[in-house]
Amino acid sequence: MSRIGFKPIDVPAGVEIKIEENNLVKVKGPKGELSEKIDVSMKISVSENTLTVERPTENKKHKSLHGLSRTLIANMVEGVVNGYEKKLEIVGVGYRAQKQGNKLVLNLGFSHPVEMEDPEGITVEVPNQTELVVKGINKQLVGNYAAKIRAWREPEPYKGKGIRYAGENVRRKEGKTGK
Repeated sequence: MSRIGFKPIDVPAGVEIKIEENNLVKVKGPKGELSEKIDVSMKISVSENTLTVERPTENKKHKSLHGLSRTLIANMVEGVVNGYEKKLEIVGVGYRAQKQGNKLVLNLGFSHPVEMEDPEGITVEVPNQTELVVKGINKQLVGNYAAKIRAWREPEPYKGKGIRYAGENVRRKEGKTGK
């Protein structure tokens, strides 16, 4: 049994949480503002510096929504306070990235460079040609955009070339053996 839903969420100073009709939760903090619609059956209550989520019954649907609802709100609070970031590494001869305004330009061995425009609320930094840092306050958008960048050239198992998450372990295969 998961106990995540029962944990109270600590609300840091400078973070404002509003619960509007139909369980629309708005979280405002130093880095920005996020909102998420939580299932109406969940009861959300805020008291001073803690927020709790309660489920109406013990049936399977409410149990699964309980943990999900609590985690979504906790991620919003974390995002507006600290933000989220995903680091990507580019491995391969001639593979590189550069930033042109709000466009990310990737040279990945195709006949043309890949240009990607940063979505709203997401920034991409390029510390050097083989590293990318995707930053934002919405955890879902940061992970999604990092996955889209990685999808252009996923790491291949023979030489390990491609775009990978920082610290990702690429399973390597042995190449052909000749006679």
